[in-house]
Amino acid sequence: MASGMAPVTLTDIAAAARVLLALPEARRRAGMAALIARAKLAARHRAATGRCHPLYGNGTLLSAALVHPGRNPARPGAPDYLACLALVTEMLCIHHTRR
Repeated sequence: MASGMAPVTLTDIAAAARVLLALPEARRRAGMAALIARAKLAARHRAATGRCHPLYGNGTLLSAALVHPGRNPARPGAPDYLACLALVTEMLCIHHTRR
């Protein structure tokens, strides 16, 4: 865990998607990259100090997402929410193949 964020759960993915949903579409990819970077930063901080990062938490994507405003989808299958879920999973796959 010292070099990357904690393992990702479905709750992490949903929280990240809600953060992206609150952003303009053109900023979502950068927003997701920032969430991954913040989770990794928090994981490194926790590994080095034994404590949660003061802003981004314990190294999970969920804790990094919870400090940002999010938006609930109009309904669970709303196309814009599904697009955000797809973007989260796409960028996580890219992140994990680059490690």
